[in-house]
Amino acid sequence: MDSTFQQVVEDIRSLKIQGATNIAIEGVNAFSSLAERLEVTSIENMFKELGEARQALATARATEPALRNGLRYIVYNLHEKASTIKEAREIVKTFAEEYINLLKESKRKVIQYGAHRIKKGSTIMTHCHSSLSTGIILEAHRQGKDIQVFCTETRPRYQGRITAKELVDAGITTTQVVDSAMRWVINRHDVDIIITGADSITSQGTVINKIGTRLLALAAEEMDIPFYSAINLLKYDPETSIGKLSEIEMRESKEIWENPPEGLNFLNPAFETVSHDLIDGIISEAGVFAPPAVYLVVRQEYPFMTMNDEIR
Repeated sequence: MDSTFQQVVEDIRSLKIQGATNIAIEGVNAFSSLAERLEVTSIENMFKELGEARQALATARATEPALRNGLRYIVYNLHEKASTIKEAREIVKTFAEEYINLLKESKRKVIQYGAHRIKKGSTIMTHCHSSLSTGIILEAHRQGKDIQVFCTETRPRYQGRITAKELVDAGITTTQVVDSAMRWVINRHDVDIIITGADSITSQGTVINKIGTRLLALAAEEMDIPFYSAINLLKYDPETSIGKLSEIEMRESKEIWENPPEGLNFLNPAFETVSHDLIDGIISEAGVFAPPAVYLVVRQEYPFMTMNDEIR
């Protein structure tokens, strides 16, 4: 692995590159570019080098199945079809491009299905920043549905500010609140629907998203407000179908407090789970469905996710 590739890995790890779709695209492109640059003398060495590169990308952050599935997609086809170094380079490039196109097309479909769920005059609430949930809101606005939005600031890195800026720039009436005010907003401001993104979804239909999402889902359940997770199914975590639990990433304490008093301890989880019984529907490129159906839907849409794909 060369310095160019290692820099992408570090940029993902440090959040210089963030957002599940962006991470997947940058990571897959880095993997493909590395395959072009590798100086190897045998297909076995090629597989070995790519296997190490795949591992480096896959472990850069804990909760990024869209990237891991992209690598799985490429490697599965590499294993099935490559017998020479030249073929390996071509296959990696071809299927990297194909996976990125899958990401872009799935995003387009999620946005369209999600916008259909928003009625005219709706008050919407969201949390953190997701290109899918924000895209859905922007599309509903484009369709002239006269919406307004409440969004959280999303501490400690304030990703909600990205959401707020995108919505305000589009001319949408937007109000930002502190995270701890989410239940108060639902109660006082007649929220009609809640839509968040998700970084991952398990075989049981539980989603993993930014810390605070479960609190929002619990408040929605209490107030009987529909809660939807917008996610493309390329973020499905196939290892959960064999009983492995999704890992929750823990971030550095300095994100919370740069210069804390000596002896103070911190916990800074980046994500949390939202169990399927708190979610009214998964908005995906395959349509909107009940969370427990996710395994069957994924198996139909993307069978490569359930296949053995080890580089030999």
